[in-house]
Amino acid sequence: MADFDMDLAAARVSEQADRADADAAARFERSGPVVGKASTDSIEVQVAPGGLLTGLTIHRSALRHGSAVLADQIVELAQRATRRAGDKMYHALAPVVDASQLEALGYEPIPDDDPDAESVSYGR
Repeated sequence: MADFDMDLAAARVSEQADRADADAAARFERSGPVVGKASTDSIEVQVAPGGLLTGLTIHRSALRHGSAVLADQIVELAQRATRRAGDKMYHALAPVVDASQLEALGYEPIPDDDPDAESVSYGR
């Protein structure tokens, strides 16, 4: 039975992680910040991957429908923007991170025919 060199294996894993980190950092530097956006005529929502709200614009015309309708619209747009941010993150990291790991983090591609798909093709 061959001996297993734990230090060598750990060094290889560390080297692979460092390479993936450098590749991902270079991709993000080229693409800029990854955000998801969704809007209607009167509301604009922007989120970071994972759904953290980073921007919200509500035009005066959105207020005429009442607060419950406004809240529902914001939540719906935030969900759409979150899916878009996850799609962008998936495509940014797919070349350097295994797809199953990305999906476990909640980053999944949106099919081109999905209403939430944006017109960006990511080289597909």
